[in-house]
Amino acid sequence: MTVRAVERLSEKHVLIRLTHSEKLPAMLPGQFVEVRVDGVSNTFLRRPISINLFDQDHNELWLMVAMVGEGTRQLGNLKAGDILNCVLPLGNGFTLSANDQLYAPLLIGGGVGVAPLLYLGAELHRMGMKPTFLLGGRSKNDLLELNLFEQYGRVCVTTEDGSAGEKGFVTNHSVLNEPADRIFTCGPTPMMKAVARYAHQNNIDCEVSLENMMACGLGACLCCVERTTEGNLCVCKDGPVFNIKRLLWQS
Repeated sequence: MTVRAVERLSEKHVLIRLTHSEKLPAMLPGQFVEVRVDGVSNTFLRRPISINLFDQDHNELWLMVAMVGEGTRQLGNLKAGDILNCVLPLGNGFTLSANDQLYAPLLIGGGVGVAPLLYLGAELHRMGMKPTFLLGGRSKNDLLELNLFEQYGRVCVTTEDGSAGEKGFVTNHSVLNEPADRIFTCGPTPMMKAVARYAHQNNIDCEVSLENMMACGLGACLCCVERTTEGNLCVCKDGPVFNIKRLLWQS
């Protein structure tokens, strides 16, 4: 993949826009990419990164990267024209059907977990639905791509310090008092478990995108195993998106 552009979203987040000389394969919201990190001697494993957006018309793939370690900081230093080795698309995405006509889809994200929800929201919008996004962060500086989310639906915000939107966690936001017919969520595990409890208590269908450590992306290394109602499953191969009914979070 060729880096078309790198945009700094915050002090610790960048958006990498990638393209290729050949037509990119179809990709689904919720799928991910395994990226090889070159130029760092002690980074041997690829980094799994959610698909932030896939623009089929411009043959462009967007990856949002949180620069939290040496490998991801190296990715943040990429420049236009650099080459990035990627394995894609991997995993199973969110459940979307041409027959779906959701009245009130609610997409809940926290931190860098908002990344796959942009593409999901774009697809829901393309299918004629009007998603509501509920996005949370510690402060207003942690809220990413709000202007892009606003293109596809209504955006609600929470911050822990009250610097933007309603103060508190996403599970405290007043939008949860409104009806929803399906919830999609991605973010820190405690946040997703809290959203799953809310969905379970209110009998709302809910899918979560797990962020277990995924080294190979192919189900070979078994480091991303999650206990489910069907036994131990590899998040990279059998997920990363799971309906909460398949997880043991409520037991």
